[in-house]
Amino acid sequence: MEQLWLFIQNQVLGMKWLNDLIGMLLTSLGLDMTSHIGGSIQFFVYDVLKITYLLCLLIFIISYIQSYFPPERSKKILGRFHGITANIVSALLGTVTPFCSCSSIPLFIGFTSAGLPLGVTFSFLISSPMVDLGSLVLLMSIFGAKIAIAYVIIGLVIAVIGGTIIEKLHMEKYVENFIMNASAVDINSPTLTRKERVIYAKDQVVETFKKVFPYILIGVGIGAIIHNWIPESWIESVLGGDNPFGVILATIVGIPMYADIFGTIPVAEALLAKGALLGTVLSFMMGVTTLSLPSIIMLKKAVKPQLLTLFIAICTVGIILVGYLFNIFSFLLI
Repeated sequence: MEQLWLFIQNQVLGMKWLNDLIGMLLTSLGLDMTSHIGGSIQFFVYDVLKITYLLCLLIFIISYIQSYFPPERSKKILGRFHGITANIVSALLGTVTPFCSCSSIPLFIGFTSAGLPLGVTFSFLISSPMVDLGSLVLLMSIFGAKIAIAYVIIGLVIAVIGGTIIEKLHMEKYVENFIMNASAVDINSPTLTRKERVIYAKDQVVETFKKVFPYILIGVGIGAIIHNWIPESWIESVLGGDNPFGVILATIVGIPMYADIFGTIPVAEALLAKGALLGTVLSFMMGVTTLSLPSIIMLKKAVKPQLLTLFIAICTVGIILVGYLFNIFSFLLI
């Protein structure tokens, strides 16, 4: 059974056969795979092809599932639950919604305008970019099942705790008036046929691919440079165990960047291979996907500075704590 899972992880999800094939093709063209240039080209081509294939496949599957949960139906589902159960359901619902924080904010505004509790909508807002079904599969293909599942569980925990704190502090007065006073209109979504769901999923693949692919190229390019040009000693000195502030530094560096999980993973993969600690790398990924500057600017239009600051503080502290916990207990996952 273990051998079967290793085969699935390495050859089906990780597509190691593709890496070997690309290496053979590049070698036949006269490139030395042990050189910096050869290794960089192999890393770049392999990761771009693998991530693009998984991206399109996963977006299609998730978008097909998402077609059963339009905003109106999602609002009704969330309205049935109360207390921390509502936060948990909201965080879980975030796993089948758009892939970046900027795409999640319009849904967050819609849910809040519809009268859903603020803590519930913030649980959704935190989990949606940080954790999704696509990231679970892609993380499994690179880091293995234990790390991928742990990442998703921790992301959901941060979302639930963050939303619960915001709800207990009664921060509704710090939401902009135009959102709180908006009139919610229930629109019954038409029942889609299977063919219409397939068309919707295809359209989502094309739309998301156009938006995400440049960040994949940038992320893989950065990963290739780190993987083949930057000495391990540099990475270890900054993000390794000898630097107690590595997690904080990785989180702070990640926040100004704008990418989704698909553009961030190649960088994380390269950092981990060069000696960065697991928790430090995961904090970097969470910082990029959850607290990007464009999403914070968009959110600033919807909430007042007090609530925005609290949201950033909760996410930042949670991400940093997760990083240190992963660094301490990473031996259980690797």
